[in-house]
Amino acid sequence: MPRIQASTALKRFRVLDLSRVRAGPTCVRMLADFGADVIRIEPPPGVDPNEAMFAADRWSGDFQNLNRNKRSLTLNLKKPEGLAVFRALVKDADVVVENWRPDVKQRLGVDYASLREINPRIILASISGFGQDGPYARRPGFDQIIQGMGGLMSVTGLPGQGPVRAGLAVADSSTGLYAALGILTALLERETSGQGQWVHASLLHAQIAMMDFQVARYVNEGDVPVQEGNDHPTSSPMGLFHGADGPFNLGASGEGNWRRLCDVLGRPQWLDDPDYTTEKLRVKHRRRLNAELQAIFDSQPVEHWVRLLNEVGVPAGPVYTVPQMLEDPQVQALGAVRSVPAVEGGTRTLVTQPVTLARTPADIARTAPGWGEHTDEILREIGYDDARIQQLRDSGAV
Repeated sequence: MPRIQASTALKRFRVLDLSRVRAGPTCVRMLADFGADVIRIEPPPGVDPNEAMFAADRWSGDFQNLNRNKRSLTLNLKKPEGLAVFRALVKDADVVVENWRPDVKQRLGVDYASLREINPRIILASISGFGQDGPYARRPGFDQIIQGMGGLMSVTGLPGQGPVRAGLAVADSSTGLYAALGILTALLERETSGQGQWVHASLLHAQIAMMDFQVARYVNEGDVPVQEGNDHPTSSPMGLFHGADGPFNLGASGEGNWRRLCDVLGRPQWLDDPDYTTEKLRVKHRRRLNAELQAIFDSQPVEHWVRLLNEVGVPAGPVYTVPQMLEDPQVQALGAVRSVPAVEGGTRTLVTQPVTLARTPADIARTAPGWGEHTDEILREIGYDDARIQQLRDSGAV
């Protein structure tokens, strides 16, 4: 069977994916979609007590979306025979990705120093909850824990509501993207040095980096971020309003947008109102301004306001549910989702890569693999014959 190749951009690289759940698979999906030969290494059934997290529903949309364009090899790294297979794969690999707690890779003998002895060009990407050192390094970490510790829940929700979880896995997804950027940077650097290196990213640091707007204001100006609900903390009018038939978002930040808004709404007197002459004053008097705007917006449906405002260059857009979002003509024009034939039959509709390379674009060549689907194929590629493969199975190594 030929290797899966979704693109030509990264086709010369091989990635060994030891990661689980979301942050690691998000990272590796980026590489797989751009053509890297990705081998997803998973323990055989019954080895990992948490195997339900990656094996209970492999045909779900979420698992399929995260793990498309990958091959699957079962391998028990706690067995000497399994570790020997992994070390053989490392010899010709470019990248290893793992998201265990920091001490696990040392115990298994797959830390960077050990891998470098096998292949000096190898890049090890380690994703963790809290980092590779420090007082919390050995703690387990999930996205919601990090949203709380990274400050995100303190600024999400309505004023006075109390901590609120963001509706998507911000820490997981951003850490995966940061790690992928680190891997690609290390691959570029290797072109000059000839050496691999250890790349590591944590959910906590990534979450703080995603909060840079709030954190930078606090550490430099002492401005403590709080819940602002649907209003922007430093811009006005910027937030959620309601037309006669539903909600929409308005983004009239900046003096140019403010002037255009006043003109299109027929309120030139607002330009001379002492409460509204600067952005900071409009933020200070937001309650009054929002009430005046809402009185106008009540008169027409959302479609009217979105069209009128965009025609004059004032950003505005409807508020969609997920089904409504997918029906939007611009979303369809972007090709944000794509249906592909599924290995188990039928189709799966998956989310495409949001970055486009005009000459070597990402693609979805196939859905996620079955558990250990490519084990024999991959073992044969590194020189194992049928007899040795059977020995590995008999020993519980694969």
